[in-house]
Amino acid sequence: MKCFVLDTNVLLHAPEALRGFGANEVVIPIDVLEELDKFKSQNDELGRNAREVIRILDRCRAKGRLGDGVPINEKGGKLRVDMKPVCLIEAGLERDTPDNRILSVAYKLLKEGRTVVFVSKDVNVRIKADALRITAEDYETDKITTMEELYAGWREVEVGEDELKRFFDDHRLEIPLDLYPNEGVLLRDRSRAKRTALGRRMPGEARPAAGTAPTCAAPSSVVRPLAFTGDQLLGIAPRNLEQRIALDLLLDPAVNLVTLVGRAGTGKTLLALVAGLHLTVRMHQFEKLLVSRPIMPLGRDLGFLPGTKEEKLEPWMKPIFDNMKFILREKREPGEVSKKIAELLRSWIVEMEALTYIRGRSIHDQFMIVDECQNLTPHEVKTIISRAGHETKLVLTGDPYQIDNPYLDSASNGLTYVAEKLKGQEMTGHVVFTKSERSPLASVAAEVL
Repeated sequence: MKCFVLDTNVLLHAPEALRGFGANEVVIPIDVLEELDKFKSQNDELGRNAREVIRILDRCRAKGRLGDGVPINEKGGKLRVDMKPVCLIEAGLERDTPDNRILSVAYKLLKEGRTVVFVSKDVNVRIKADALRITAEDYETDKITTMEELYAGWREVEVGEDELKRFFDDHRLEIPLDLYPNEGVLLRDRSRAKRTALGRRMPGEARPAAGTAPTCAAPSSVVRPLAFTGDQLLGIAPRNLEQRIALDLLLDPAVNLVTLVGRAGTGKTLLALVAGLHLTVRMHQFEKLLVSRPIMPLGRDLGFLPGTKEEKLEPWMKPIFDNMKFILREKREPGEVSKKIAELLRSWIVEMEALTYIRGRSIHDQFMIVDECQNLTPHEVKTIISRAGHETKLVLTGDPYQIDNPYLDSASNGLTYVAEKLKGQEMTGHVVFTKSERSPLASVAAEVL
């Protein structure tokens, strides 16, 4: 039986981690409880997770004494709170930090001959553990493998000249590949490489079942041309095939959730706003365009901001306003764009909202954009998605290479986690953007710096 010593940040990230180590022993150092006590009164995600961990521990007391160990799951795992004093000097650790005291519990168990694994989302503490010859791991149950292996949302397929002609004539083509729902396809002529066509496996196009009988054919999928055939939308034209596929997904009423992943300047937020404004303001398919983003500063925070909720949100929503001004700029006199945006906000057709206030809401008949989702945990993104009500379309955007949350990385953030986990659902679509279109300077910065 292994002994897993959990750091505080693991439980604050995922309270269910207490039950997630199978038929092994989970050890909670007393300093972890002390740190949880400091978080439990907060009204954010950390506070809620701290309270949930404390409630789980309280229910476990009915099964026996936590200091001796109690059952924690159906697989025979045990949970124990470690309160025994340890010698920190021998481990080379000072007693002045909770991290060192938590780590010393793992060191003590290792000296007793136990097979110890120290689990922490703090890279520096894992380095300390490794220096003490303690096996240290991140909590990775909600991680995808790597960004390079993330589902791209489209693929290139070589076809014959006759097949490509049939695709143009019949507006459909069955190809011998098991595509994901709403996956984009670039069909390329084998004989004339520059001759291509862009399509998508539309939702509702059932894939032939594979393996149902020994004589059944190999899996195949039906690809249809993109529904969006226009060159521009609100004066904005898609500049590459990724943007074309994304815009088609954003305009498709059958796709309720779209995830857009890419580096800075690839057009994720701009395309989402273009589609949202078109469907809400021009086509009246939604009652409101709701835009939200996590409050995560770059550099030092400005601290308290005076004014109404809208005035407090304005500095955080500057990137959204910049994109809206760019979209609405055409054929308007100086100052008219700002007046138009103010009019949309006053009429509640467009609303800016902080994610802080989203828990408990049911959001119906709205085109909802959540920007900078790479700074959210998988649980936070799940909470957002579960708020979507009838006739609501949700768009999640973000850059996994610009993460400000210290306990998330490009493989464990909520955006990439959801994109990978939901890629097989009929009502979801996903695109990874790779080419920066903001400006030549922005492209150089994204690729070189």
